[in-house]
Amino acid sequence: MTKISVVDYGIGNIKSICSALEKSDADIVLTDNRREILSSHGLILPGVGAFAHGMEKLISKKLDKIINDFVTTGKPLLGICLGMQMLFEKSSEFGDTPGLGLIPGEVLRLQSNKNVSEKLPFVSWSEIKPPENQSWSNTILNGINCNDHMYFVHSYYAKPKDKENVLSVTEYSDKDYCSTVKRGNVYGCQYHPEKSADKGLKIINNFVEICRG
Repeated sequence: MTKISVVDYGIGNIKSICSALEKSDADIVLTDNRREILSSHGLILPGVGAFAHGMEKLISKKLDKIINDFVTTGKPLLGICLGMQMLFEKSSEFGDTPGLGLIPGEVLRLQSNKNVSEKLPFVSWSEIKPPENQSWSNTILNGINCNDHMYFVHSYYAKPKDKENVLSVTEYSDKDYCSTVKRGNVYGCQYHPEKSADKGLKIINNFVEICRG
């Protein structure tokens, strides 16, 4: 059976992620153990809350190094919400904080258009759509439609340096930002697929299938 480890560092919507994985017939391990993680077919980094606190918790358990070592094996990693943001080089939330550095780019605060009144955190069922010339085939978004909606809760967004790493975009205050990212074997979702009904569960299942190879 395909073994998927969920990083256990005291932050994240663990229960709903594990429930979603169970529906994909995966062997789920909630762990912070290096051997367990490196022996897995795939790894999920969940997270909610502030970037600096998340990184502090990872570093305190040396999980930053373990996650980097896992990625070098070529096996798939999926970051969700804060977990996606921590894949990047740094965040400007409460001052600059270094991230895992797995994807070139930074995390910035969502900015409202002066002509459009928007509240933060951004809590919404919103559409994800592919940027120009981007295909979702053979990715975690395979079989997802460009008008499908996912569940978002966040105040910051990730901005990759390389536009080719942007797998989907979502509109906030009349401006598109990166909502799904891919760089090699590293994926990230700003939204919560585990809370996004059938389409979100399909994304989780796609990730498991990619882990199966």
